Amino acid sequence: MSNRIVEIAEDGRHLGKVRGFLTVSAGGDELGRVPLDDIAAVIGNAHGITYSNNLLVALAGRNAPLVICGANFRPAAILWSMEGHHEQAGRMADQAAASQPLKKRLWAQLVSAKIDSQRATLEAVGASHEGFILLSRKVRSGDPDNVEAQAARRYWPLLFGEDFRRDRQADGINAMLNYIYTVLRAATARAVMAAGLHPSLGLSHRQRGNSFALADDLMEPFRPLADLLVYDLARQGCHTVDKDTKPALARLLVTDMSSQAGVSPVNICLARAALSLARCYGGEEKKLDLPRRALPLEG
Repeated sequence: MSNRIVEIAEDGRHLGKVRGFLTVSAGGDELGRVPLDDIAAVIGNAHGITYSNNLLVALAGRNAPLVICGANFRPAAILWSMEGHHEQAGRMADQAAASQPLKKRLWAQLVSAKIDSQRATLEAVGASHEGFILLSRKVRSGDPDNVEAQAARRYWPLLFGEDFRRDRQADGINAMLNYIYTVLRAATARAVMAAGLHPSLGLSHRQRGNSFALADDLMEPFRPLADLLVYDLARQGCHTVDKDTKPALARLLVTDMSSQAGVSPVNICLARAALSLARCYGGEEKKLDLPRRALPLEG
């Protein structure tokens, strides 16, 4: 599976298609090219970017989303394919017809896996983590006790210090989290669409203006691994999103996680999770194929 994230961060660039390549140009001069089959997502994060229609069609045909970012690296829009899977119509019908009890049970699995992944991240950095085992086991169908929020209140201070507050408008570590979550969201949306599901029909995230609610649901167990990458960079003294930290953050998709099928990169784990979700909607399976934990980062 392709796993390259292409980010356009400089103003005035034109993105086009030449044969099987995405090309980047400025003032009529080509600056570089990337094989289209290697691209997992394109992130537009600058002013004055233009795109050729041929390129957009080629990206859609490969289920590679184009993510347009606004202020502080937050995604403002995503372009996605109309047809992502040969069984798309049937799977979307199953998804739309899914009962509320089924969606609540699936959401509980995601929350429980996320909390367990938070525990693994805290353990990896040497922070207190014992209480997260109990929290993970407390999650009930639909998470009516909001155990997810209880875990979050404990998790952030343990990971980044007592003074840290998750603020999507803030700079520093918060901006780094925004950026890596954008990468993760784009990859999750791609996995969802490739599995033949509609990204706007979520399990728990149901805001009327959120066209990628299901991607936001499915990416939850993967967030703590993204947090671990940010923690590792912060420990090295990196606190801004720049040309040096972006490649390190984007390597999230090729970072290994432990899963039922063994050790696999995040992008493969996302594909398995999305496919298992489609099968749960169709009554073929009852449990999601979710990663068990993050593996230690390489030095």
